[in-house]
Amino acid sequence: MNTSILLSSIIIILCIIVSKISVKVGVPSLLLFLVLGMIFGSDGLLKIEFNDYQIAEQLCTITLIFIMFYGGFGTNWKAAKPVACKAFIMSFLGTFITSIVTGALCYFILKFELLESLLIGSVIGSTDAASVFSILRSRNLNLKDGLASFLELESGSNDPMSYMLTVIFLGLLGKTLTSPLSIIYMVFAQVVFALLAALVVSFLSYNMLKRFRFSVNGLDTIFVLAIALLAYSLSSVVGGNGYLTVYIVGIVLGNSDIKNKVTLVHFFDGVTGLMQMVLFFLLGLLSFPSRIFNVAPTAIYVALFITFAARPIAVFAILTPFKVTFRKQLLVMWAGLRGAASIVFAIFVIVNSNSISYDIFHIVFFLAIISVLIQGTFLPIIAKKLDLVDSDENVLKTFNDYVDDSDMELIQVKIPSSHHWVGRPIMEIELPENSIIVTIERGEGTIIPNGKTVIENGDIVILNAKKTKYYDISLREIHINHHHPWKDKELKDLNLPKNNLIVMIKREGGTIIPRGNTAIKYRDIVLIKE
Repeated sequence: MNTSILLSSIIIILCIIVSKISVKVGVPSLLLFLVLGMIFGSDGLLKIEFNDYQIAEQLCTITLIFIMFYGGFGTNWKAAKPVACKAFIMSFLGTFITSIVTGALCYFILKFELLESLLIGSVIGSTDAASVFSILRSRNLNLKDGLASFLELESGSNDPMSYMLTVIFLGLLGKTLTSPLSIIYMVFAQVVFALLAALVVSFLSYNMLKRFRFSVNGLDTIFVLAIALLAYSLSSVVGGNGYLTVYIVGIVLGNSDIKNKVTLVHFFDGVTGLMQMVLFFLLGLLSFPSRIFNVAPTAIYVALFITFAARPIAVFAILTPFKVTFRKQLLVMWAGLRGAASIVFAIFVIVNSNSISYDIFHIVFFLAIISVLIQGTFLPIIAKKLDLVDSDENVLKTFNDYVDDSDMELIQVKIPSSHHWVGRPIMEIELPENSIIVTIERGEGTIIPNGKTVIENGDIVILNAKKTKYYDISLREIHINHHHPWKDKELKDLNLPKNNLIVMIKREGGTIIPRGNTAIKYRDIVLIKE
């Protein structure tokens, strides 16, 4: 018991330290979970023995499935569509070029064997969606001309290509692929079977979510969770690329008109965040810092190859014909972060091959640390220096959990005795899509509701929902500047005119449902019902 308390206390303290360092220094928090894992590992302070690559591969595969699924499910296709063609070409062809050029440099400069060189190039060929998403969202880094959506699509969809190249060169190295025909068939199977599996799973799951009503709250979430696992498993069983299937199914469901979609996106955002932390912590736990020093020179060379040669060649070759400006190409080049997916593929190589002459896991591990630490930390700074930050737009608009306030309005609904909401708590009510109950006017008072609040006969329910032509409530916005008398005051201390009610506060791209002790901050937009 004392050990559990001590261990829990250490974890809590370290998590707080990680959060503070991430905010103060600007280092991506996911990198710090790698360090946290190293502290707990065999060479760290707590000496936890963990060196089973097979178990690690299974756990990492599961986490990567959910990261890939959310990469598609959380992407707003409407925002991404204008840049989709460039992004997908960069994702597949760009990953191929990056892998081959990196492999060639490893062969000619580091003198690795040819197939081993191409294998390490394939393992690190894709950019890391977890790190890119984390930086864009945590730093609220929106970029001009759809660059944020471009990076989200590219990083979210290029893991399948990296995985396929890894399988090909691993097969050539292990002599399981012995002819050009076998390679062609494997590529055909990986792509075509993955697309067919995605088509079947997307069609069936969409129709079930659209037509079937789950009797218990939360079952639809578990259903979609199982769909992500099914998509990967079904594709893998028939010889397809499971990661490609998962990503496509995620895009289809995330951009379909299904019930509780925003709730589902929030759920998968939380699950994926947890999976990312677990994945980075597990990879840190699996590493041996003492071995990193031995491979550090090699890892630094490979990092230089991919950052300043292979990635630029791929970006210029693909984006120049699209007439993308030089400044934008520079940013795309710098945003090619390597991370968890590359380390997972390195574990896959170790499990499936005994003939690698170098420590691929620790080379890729250290390379990922360098990439996330340097490229991830300086990405916002470089974006500003290149004048590519769009301060007037919210990067959350590129994700499916964003609801544009300009498309919302307050709707007043008077509840008669015959209304089917009477006597039911809010948590059991099926509200319209993308809507929330803001307040309930009952008698002479106003109630700020929660999930357990029961609707009563005669209540006046005020919804924040999509605009309709039937209802309209007078609503006024008040922008809080440094000199506004409400700045830093709590709502209960304000002297509002009679019948005026603060129903919502817009803050930093989000929405706050106010309570009496809610303090108004600088740059808030306060919405008042008059």
